[in-house]
Amino acid sequence: MARDPSNLAVTVTGVAVLVVITGVVWFGLGDEEAPPVPTRSETSQEPDAQTIRVHISGAVAAPGVVQLPSDAIVADAVAAAGGAIEIADLTSINLAATLREGERIVVPDGSQQGAGVIQGAEEGVDLNAATARELESLPGVGPVLAERIVAFRTDRGPFLTVEDLLDVPGIGESKLSQMRDSITYP
Repeated sequence: MARDPSNLAVTVTGVAVLVVITGVVWFGLGDEEAPPVPTRSETSQEPDAQTIRVHISGAVAAPGVVQLPSDAIVADAVAAAGGAIEIADLTSINLAATLREGERIVVPDGSQQGAGVIQGAEEGVDLNAATARELESLPGVGPVLAERIVAFRTDRGPFLTVEDLLDVPGIGESKLSQMRDSITYP
């Protein structure tokens, strides 16, 4: 005997709603107002300067690409993806980590070994988030120059382009060309 596809769809939808509600109650997310969940048409639009798009997958109710404010954190992405499902292991990811355009967040479930993952579009150093020690991993950058980069960023705000490094004392075209391939952001 074949099942009616519409009954199956209603059953699957009902189970999905029940899982989301259970996750909200289980993790106490119902106490705070969650940001609105972007629709597919909103996520397909190009983000403006005030928004970013990230890919969230794993133990969330609605994995996919979500559009968020530019100052969003991982917890905002989880909420925009419909919340964590019952088996999610939220203790293994930093829910307060700030997101960047193009990142991928993987929310692990309790059966997975290892921590959740936040991946940038590429590997490399983020000029606006790296510590002086992390900046030292750039070719041609030692402790003194790394401190200058951090001080410059602190005094003048975030780097908007890689070329902004030319304003840091001690960095010229040659030094910048050495570092360029190891920098992912901006």
